[in-house]
Amino acid sequence: MRAPVAPIAIHRVEGGRYMATDDILVTEEPLEIRLGHGPLDDRKEMRLSVTMRTPGNDEELALGFLFTEGLITESTQVVRVEQCNNVKEEERGNVVRAELHPGVALDPMKWQRNFYTTSSCGVCGKSSIEAVHATCRRPIIPWGAIDPVVITALPDRMREAQTVFKHTGGIHAAALFDRSGNLLLLREDIGRHNAVDKVIGAAQLAALPLAACQLLVSGRAGFELVQKCVVAGIPLMAAVGAPSSLAVKLAGESGLTLIGFLRGDRFNVYAGG
Repeated sequence: MRAPVAPIAIHRVEGGRYMATDDILVTEEPLEIRLGHGPLDDRKEMRLSVTMRTPGNDEELALGFLFTEGLITESTQVVRVEQCNNVKEEERGNVVRAELHPGVALDPMKWQRNFYTTSSCGVCGKSSIEAVHATCRRPIIPWGAIDPVVITALPDRMREAQTVFKHTGGIHAAALFDRSGNLLLLREDIGRHNAVDKVIGAAQLAALPLAACQLLVSGRAGFELVQKCVVAGIPLMAAVGAPSSLAVKLAGESGLTLIGFLRGDRFNVYAGG
């Protein structure tokens, strides 16, 4: 497996002094997700997506992507996810294939037509939100009252559990907590959307009830991240950064409690709560 960090020789300037030293960077490489589907006697392969990600937990990333993009509704619809070895040498370790259960029907053309809007292109907010509502098959159970003591403790708990961030400072995190604020799962990635897909994919494999979880992300709350929460049925999402206008609109229409600027003992509630 490829390492999530890479050593590098740099020159550091401090107090006017110029010195050679070593540093560690977050690894960024492309991951191609392929999908095998169809009956056993007529399997087909579709190349779904290429995303720039930090290597590690690639199977979780692929499973979470399938789930949050609406291709599957349950992890049991995927027989397996594995690295593809029959690829060019330079692609080895950067291609995964998810095998759908033969009984799962898939219309590739329909999905490809919808993917442009459900991937938060921003071209048409109304179409994007309608696509999310059409994809979402699990209504969100409202979170209810927000406990400020629990919410404000989440960023420190997430930061303490981040391993790659401590060494590089250049990576996003997504973490799932229970209602009491106990950390359940955490994943890191150079892409904030990948971190969310990884943690949701891990939750699927662990059979965690997402309807009882709250999600914290290290960056801003953009439309794409809120979309993934809505499709997954997560009732509360908090971010240390700001949300976008379309993210707030989708959260409000979907019953998602959306929190932004979660820093210290302060936060803003943009929807729900």
